[in-house]
Amino acid sequence: MQWGGLVFKVAGKVFAVLALEPGATWLSFKCTPEEFAELTEQVGVIQAPYFAKNHWVALETEDALPVGELESRLKRSYELIVDKLPKKTRASLSTGAAGRNARV
Repeated sequence: MQWGGLVFKVAGKVFAVLALEPGATWLSFKCTPEEFAELTEQVGVIQAPYFAKNHWVALETEDALPVGELESRLKRSYELIVDKLPKKTRASLSTGAAGRNARV
């Protein structure tokens, strides 16, 4: 719990935030600059408050993206964060329960 929601982290780095407060955006996650431009053109997807400069988007409702696409976007967000971790940290993740192939 952080920032009024559930914060999902890998190695202490945030890759998704699920809002618990009514009226807030529903879910925020990191994406590539290209995905950011593509997603923010869709209805129900906005630049994530406070995170937009780092290419984070926010879904205004649970149905802003189809479930399958949402799952792949969250996996991608996880991967983007893991890819920026130090090599030693990434290596420890791949040998532990939270490895890159972990289900998000």
